[in-house]
Amino acid sequence: MQGLINGKPVEFTEDETILSVARRHGVFIPTLCELADAEHTPGTCRVCLVEIRREGHDPDVVTSCNTPMEPGMEVLTRTQIVREKQRLQVELLLGDHDQDCATCVRHGKCELQDAAQFVGLQRSRYGRRVYFRGRTRDESSVSVVRDMTRCIRCHRCVHVCRDVQGTDVLVLHEKGLDAEIGVRDSLALGTSDCISCGQCTLVCPTGALAEVDDTEQVIDFFYDPDVFTVVQMAPATRIALGEEFYMEPGSNVEGKMITALKQLGADVVLDTNFTADLVIMEEGTELLGRLENGGKLPMITSCSPGWVNYCEKNYPEHLDHVSTTKSPQQCFGALAKTYLAGKMGVDPAKVRVVSIMPCTAKKEEAQRPEMTRDGVPDVDVVLTTRECARLLKREGVWLPDLEASGFDNDWMGSYSGAAEIFGTTGGVMEAAIRTVHYVVTGQELEGVVYAPVRGYEQLREAVVDLGEKGTIKVCVAHGLKAAKHVMERIAAGEADWTFVEIMGCPGGCMGGGGQPRIKKSYQSFWHERQQAIYRIDERCEVRQSHNNPLITMIYDEFLGEPNGHRSHELLHTTYRDRKQVVHHTMKEIWDELKA
Repeated sequence: MQGLINGKPVEFTEDETILSVARRHGVFIPTLCELADAEHTPGTCRVCLVEIRREGHDPDVVTSCNTPMEPGMEVLTRTQIVREKQRLQVELLLGDHDQDCATCVRHGKCELQDAAQFVGLQRSRYGRRVYFRGRTRDESSVSVVRDMTRCIRCHRCVHVCRDVQGTDVLVLHEKGLDAEIGVRDSLALGTSDCISCGQCTLVCPTGALAEVDDTEQVIDFFYDPDVFTVVQMAPATRIALGEEFYMEPGSNVEGKMITALKQLGADVVLDTNFTADLVIMEEGTELLGRLENGGKLPMITSCSPGWVNYCEKNYPEHLDHVSTTKSPQQCFGALAKTYLAGKMGVDPAKVRVVSIMPCTAKKEEAQRPEMTRDGVPDVDVVLTTRECARLLKREGVWLPDLEASGFDNDWMGSYSGAAEIFGTTGGVMEAAIRTVHYVVTGQELEGVVYAPVRGYEQLREAVVDLGEKGTIKVCVAHGLKAAKHVMERIAAGEADWTFVEIMGCPGGCMGGGGQPRIKKSYQSFWHERQQAIYRIDERCEVRQSHNNPLITMIYDEFLGEPNGHRSHELLHTTYRDRKQVVHHTMKEIWDELKA
């Protein structure tokens, strides 16, 4: 089918929207509520206006994101009436919005600011109105801030929370000028069923939903002469941080990150990948122990704190399926304040561990009471990839200009390729298979790569051949909708898996809630990030966790053996029932049904 956009012929298919046709043909139309790859086109922002002309009809102005293109239709995107209406709509949005932009974490990367520039807005006729002043600012979560004074009611967050993740925590409250994005059952975010995945912060066009900003605390650590700061970086951060500095998606900036953090004042910069290798040794041994001793199966990985939160809040009766091994972040913190401090001759009381993570839920994980020893936390503060970028920029450090450097020492600084692939969905499973295959068969996995667990499908299954020991069935799931499917099968007694990897965020850590935002797009750089992770694995001299010589050394010198007494003391944890029971009155139920 054919039509015209700005006088140029365009081809399109049935039910394709004007906006999607325009995008394919390189015609820019501004939007604030649409998410192309999440199939979310509510038409709530009213900024994507175009003028349409059809034979036998008067010219009309419509929202392009949810209006189908029709044969013979002529679309005009920059007529005077379109520009006037777009400008008016952005003025109204700004008039109902806290314009204290300098204090917003999205300053300079705000889609509302971009829209104001596009429509040529030089002065708002409505100034700063006061409707927003009574709206909620919810700081109850240690991971995510919900600031409704900055909300434009685009509903992107509601869509992602409900339709992508399936948690259905964020809902629309009230109507008219009193409307805002609230929390189900009128709870505070920190006491709700929110699992801190932060996917809402990835899609929010303004600063209404954002990670808790902990950069000031990190600066205090760097500048305090009585503090010995150890910084760890997760695998998914090194292939995403460059995007915040306009580098190509998937650029590996590991060496530049080390240089930057040292320049800021970090005493030691090391790699979470080291303890990812350690986690494989602990989880692999735990799995084999369950197989030999009749333990609870399937065993489920524990590396994703968003997933752990989800299980505690929704399936606490099945927590015994979850591995007791701490995540690599927490294992690193525990060892930095014991093993590393001893190696370096540093007073453990002076050590502060800072994590650079792709995940907002890591902030909550670091503050769990189970992640402390004698009241001292394993990890003191967590910065997301986005926060790390802001910290570098505010301190005048431009990442692309830096020379690469290496990690600070040989005690916790090297890693295998298996550790790096933790950063993508299927990576923990593949890393575990590489080691479990060797432990059970005495032979390395042929070809190293285990392709059946790679991919983007939300749920993937595979059968692993362990030679004379037979086969085991494994499962990989990413995103909480897939996690729910896995848990429902386990609850129903229908699961025939031995080992399950669950990542709370779609795509795994590379798509974590603390990663760089992609304007108007939810999963744009998944492929580039994943391929970068696999390239790092391919280039590693050692590609199996059990072959990392530093792992052998730490067991020989300090831990003893995997799943041994000291390992359990430092590297294992417990979980708790956090399921909420909400009792509704008949009036509340009736009001919800009417809404």
